[in-house]
Amino acid sequence: MIAKWTRAFALFWYDFVVGDDWRLAIGVILALGLTALLAHDTSIAAWWVSPLIVIAVLMGSTLLAGRKARKA
Repeated sequence: MIAKWTRAFALFWYDFVVGDDWRLAIGVILALGLTALLAHDTSIAAWWVSPLIVIAVLMGSTLLAGRKARKA
């Protein structure tokens, strides 16, 4: 019973976080990790790192989807 519930819970979170594109999930994790690292290890304001990385990842994902749509 516990194993079935744990598996369902893990699958829900995987689907929720990763969803349709694993690249977006990796990009967000990278952005948050890099922001945390810069904020903790340096004296510079690191709030701007996450939005820049997320914008870059979204642009890349959009360009990739556009290329796939043109091929089809």
